[in-house]
Amino acid sequence: MSNGLARAAVRFRPASFAGSFIALLFAAAIITACGTLLQSGVTARLAPERYARTPVVVAGDPYVRVSVKHDRSTEEKETALPERARVDAGSAARIAALPGVAAAVPDLAFPVQSPAVPTLTGRGYASIGLTDPAAAELVEGRAPGAGEVVLDETTARTAKLRTGDRVELITPAGTDTYRVCGLADARAGRGSAWFADPVADRLAGHPGRADAIAVTPREGVPVRELASKVRETVGESAKVFTGDDRATVEQPGLLQAREILIGLGGSFGGTATLTAVFVVMGTIALATGQRAREFALLRAIGATPRQIRRTIATEALLIAPLAAALGAVPGIALARWWFDQLVARGAVPKGVALDTGPLPVLVAAVLSLLAALAAGGLAAQRPARLRPSQALGEAAVERARPGKARTVIGLVALAGGLVLTGVANDLNGAGAANTALGMVMCFLLAVALLGPYVAQVCTGLLGLPLRSGRAGASGSLAADNTRAHARRLASAIIPIVMVIAFCGTLLLLQGTVRHVSGEQVRDGIVADQVLGSAGAGLPADTVEHAARVPGVATAVGVIRTGVVHGSGQDLASSAALGVSGDLTHLPEVLDLGARSGSLGALAESADTVALSATLADSLHVKVGDRVPLRLGDGTQVTPKLVATYERGLGFGQVVLPRAAVAGHVNAAFDSHVLVSDAPGAERAQMAERLAKLAAPGLTVTNAAGFAAQTDRNQQVTSWANTVMAAVLGGFAAVAAANTLTMTVLDRRREVGLLRLAGATRRQVRDMMRWEALLVAATGLTVGGGIAWLTLVPITRGVTGAAPHVPLTTVLPLAAGTILLSLAATAVPTRGLLRTHPVRAAADRQ
Repeated sequence: MSNGLARAAVRFRPASFAGSFIALLFAAAIITACGTLLQSGVTARLAPERYARTPVVVAGDPYVRVSVKHDRSTEEKETALPERARVDAGSAARIAALPGVAAAVPDLAFPVQSPAVPTLTGRGYASIGLTDPAAAELVEGRAPGAGEVVLDETTARTAKLRTGDRVELITPAGTDTYRVCGLADARAGRGSAWFADPVADRLAGHPGRADAIAVTPREGVPVRELASKVRETVGESAKVFTGDDRATVEQPGLLQAREILIGLGGSFGGTATLTAVFVVMGTIALATGQRAREFALLRAIGATPRQIRRTIATEALLIAPLAAALGAVPGIALARWWFDQLVARGAVPKGVALDTGPLPVLVAAVLSLLAALAAGGLAAQRPARLRPSQALGEAAVERARPGKARTVIGLVALAGGLVLTGVANDLNGAGAANTALGMVMCFLLAVALLGPYVAQVCTGLLGLPLRSGRAGASGSLAADNTRAHARRLASAIIPIVMVIAFCGTLLLLQGTVRHVSGEQVRDGIVADQVLGSAGAGLPADTVEHAARVPGVATAVGVIRTGVVHGSGQDLASSAALGVSGDLTHLPEVLDLGARSGSLGALAESADTVALSATLADSLHVKVGDRVPLRLGDGTQVTPKLVATYERGLGFGQVVLPRAAVAGHVNAAFDSHVLVSDAPGAERAQMAERLAKLAAPGLTVTNAAGFAAQTDRNQQVTSWANTVMAAVLGGFAAVAAANTLTMTVLDRRREVGLLRLAGATRRQVRDMMRWEALLVAATGLTVGGGIAWLTLVPITRGVTGAAPHVPLTTVLPLAAGTILLSLAATAVPTRGLLRTHPVRAAADRQ
C-alpha cells in the first residue's frame, strides 16, 4: 500500500512535491560542482614536455613536511613551498657514476629580459638537448664561453640578430652585453638563451643549485630500477620523479593549482554541502509538515506508523534520484565555468583538464536521497506515532513550540556558537579565521532548531508598529499572523538568515581585509617615487643605479617572496619582503609602523629579520630572539629578530635583507624600488631622471601605483570569495524563494476565508506584503547578527581592526533580500486570488 500511495501522491499532487524537487535539484547541482572541482584537484595532471624524453628527474621536495607527536601517535603535516625547491647540482656527478645511467644533466631556468628581444628563458648549455637530442647540434656557430650566448634561430631572426652580434641582456644578476656565438634549432626550446654552464649558474642567482637533474638510462635499463638506484643515492636530500609526476617539476604551479582546487572543492565544498543538506531537510520537512492532515486521515482509516514512514521513504526514492540526475547538468556547467575562470586568472595552469567523472554525481545523489529520507522521516514521526482518534485533531492545529529534544539541541548549538565566539576573541590571524565556519554553522543550527522561538520574538518586536494601527487593517492582520504562525514562518526565515550570514561574512571579511590592506599601503609608502616594471621585474643593480641619480636621497629595492613557519601544530605560509639598498634609512621610504626594535637594524647583517606584531605574538618571540623559518625554497634559517611592526597585512608578515632571500626565490628580480627625493628636488624632474634608467618596462609612479600592484595580487583571493558568496547566496536565495512560495500556496483556505469575511483583494495583497517585509526584516536582523558575531573576532585577529561595512555591500544585500521576499510572496498570492473564495475556503488542507 505504501508504494502505491507514494506513486499516487507524486502523480496526482505534483505541486506538493515541486518545492522539495527544486531544493533537491539545486542541492545536487552545488554538491556536483564542488565535488567535480575536488576530484579535478586530486587527479590534476599534466604531461611532461621538457622532460618527455627524460624518464627520471631529480628535484627538490616541493613540500615542507614536519612530524607532530601526539600522546600515542605521530601526525605528518605538510604545506607547499612558496618558491621552487632546488637540488644540489653536484649530485649530478654521483648519479652519472651509477651503473645503467647514460647521462645526468643539471637543468635550470631563469628569466632573461632585453630591449632587443622578447622575454627569454636562460639555461645552461649542457641541457640544450633535453627536449630533443636531435636538436643538440647547433644550426650555426659554436658553444658559448664567458660573455657569450646561444639563441634559438627563431628568436634570433625575429630580433634580426646574427652570429657575432652583441645583445644587451638583463638577468637576475644584473645587466650585461653578450656576444651571440651560435644559433640553436628551435626544437631545443623557443625563446631560450643558453649560457656557458658556470655563467648560467651565476646568473640564475643560486650558485651550486639546479632546478632539477635530468637522468637518462642506458639502453635496456628499466626505468623503475634506475629510479630506485637514484633514490638510494640522493637519500632525503631530493625527490625522484617519474611518469606524469615529472610535470610538477616543469610547472610548480600545478601543486598550487591542486591545493586551490582541493580547497575550493573540499573546504568550501564541505560548507556548501552542509548548507545544501540543511536547506533540503528544511524544505522537505516543511512539505511533509504541510501534509499533516493527509497523514492524519491515513491514520484515521487504519494506516500503521510503519506504512506512513514507508510512504515518506518511497516518495523520497521517487523524486531524489531524478532531481539529482537533472541537477548534475547545471552542476557540471558551474564547475566548468569556475574552472575556466581559474585558468584565465592563472591560478590553474593551461593544459590541466576538468575531471567530470561520475563520482561527484553519485555522491550528490546519495546525499540528496539521505537528506530527503532523514527530513521526511523526522517530519513524519509525530503524525505516525499519533493514535488514529487523535490524528485529525492534532493535524488541525499548528504546534506552537518545537519538541523538547529539538529545543535542547538548539540551545546546545547556540551555546557552542557563543563559546566559539569567545575563543575566537582570544586568537590571532589564522586561528581566529579557522573558527569562522564552526561559529556560523553553530548559529545557523541553533536558528534552524529554535526557529519558531526566533520567529515569534523577532516578528513580535518588529511587528509592534504594525499592530499600532498605523499600517491599517492589513498591517495589523499581518503582524498577528506572523506571531501566531511562527512555526510556519520559521521555515521561510531560515534560508534568508543563511543568505545574510554566509554572504555577509564572506563579503565583509574580504572587504575588510582589502580596506585595511589598502590603508596600510597608502600610509606605509612614504617614498616620493616608486619604480616598477611591466616585465619580469627590476634587476638587482637597479637600486644602485637609482641611488646614484642626482637628487635621490634614499633608494631601497623590494623583492617579494614567501616563508613557511609554524602555526600551533600546523604549518603556515606568510608573504615576505626582501629589502636592499640603504636600509639604515628604510623608514624614509617604507614606514611599516614599528612597534619595537629598529627596522634600520636589518642593515647590520643578512642574519636578521623583522616580523609583523601579529606573527611575532603567534610565534611567541620578541626582539633579540631567534626565529625558526623556512625560506621560499625550504631552506631552514633562524635569523635574529630586530624589529616588529604593525602594517603586516599590507606589506607582508616578514621583512628580511635581500641577501638572505635572493638565492632562494624563483627569479631574483625586484618588484619595486622605493626612492625618496633629496630636500629641494622637484618631484616631476626626479621622475624624468629615474625614467631614463636602463631597465625594460620601467615605470615610475607613487604610493598609489604600489597600492594598485598590491591590490592586483589580492584579486584572485577576492574573486574566489566573491564567487563562493554568490554560489552560497544564490542557492540560499533560491531556497528562500522556494520556501516562501510553498508557505503562501499552503494558505489557500485561509485566503478564501479572509475574502469571505469581507477582505478585498488589495487588503489580502497588502497583508502578504507586510508579512513578507516582516520575514525579510527578521532574516536580515538574525542573519546580520550572526555575521557580525562571526566577523568581529575574525577581523580583529586577521586585520587588527573592526569589520569594515561599506554601504555598497550592505545595501544591495538588504535590497535583494527584501525584493526576493516580496516577489516570492506576490507571485503565488496573485495565483491564490484567482480562485473563487467559496471554492478556496472549502479546499482541503
